[in-house]
Order: sequence, then structure tokens, then C-alpha cells
Amino acid sequence: MPVPLYQAKAEFFRMLGHPVRIRVLELLQDGPMPVRDLLASIEVERSNLSQQLAVLRRSGIVTATREADTVVYALAGTDVADLMRAARRILTELLADQQDLLVELREADAAEDKVVA
Repeated sequence: MPVPLYQAKAEFFRMLGHPVRIRVLELLQDGPMPVRDLLASIEVERSNLSQQLAVLRRSGIVTATREADTVVYALAGTDVADLMRAARRILTELLADQQDLLVELREADAAEDKVVA
């Protein structure tokens, strides 16, 4: 029996649910990178990065090619970069809404302080 689409989407987002994986995808938006550059940019242990790269590779979201003694990773397609940009836009809007709420709360506290005084 095939997996329902909503379940496949949930599994896809679970696969993205690790900070190192997200950082790798962000870095790869600028183009292919060798593992040594990813390591320098992310500052995690080599074994941790290797595990996270394996998850991304198995999912098909990144590709790996060997160039001499170096493995270079790249996004498998432009849709991933689009997804990262969409996530950034959504987070920006959410944080802006939270900032607006924070301003409202501070203004309400200030008004309440004036009434009490």
C-alpha cells in the first residue's frame, strides 16, 4: 500500500528537522562545497557532519561527487533552495508579528504603570 501524501510530507519535514542538515542546505544554496569547507563553516565533529550528510544524500536532497580525494556536495535541485528561502520568509513574518505583539504588550504595561502611579 502506498504511503499517503501527508505522511510522505511529514517524513520529508522530519528529515529536515536537524540544525546541521538545515545549515548544510543553506550553505549549499551558494553552490557545491567540499566536505572540508562544510566542516569549517558548521563547526561540528566530522562524524556528526558525515551522519547528517548521509541522511540528506539518502533522501535525494543532495548529491555527492568525488573529485580526487575530496567529496563535494551539492543541492540535487533548485527546489531545495526555494524551500529554504520560503522558510526564511515565513520565519521573518512570524517574528515580525511577534515583534508587533511585544510592542503592544510593552505599550499596555506602560499605560498600566501610568494608571497605577
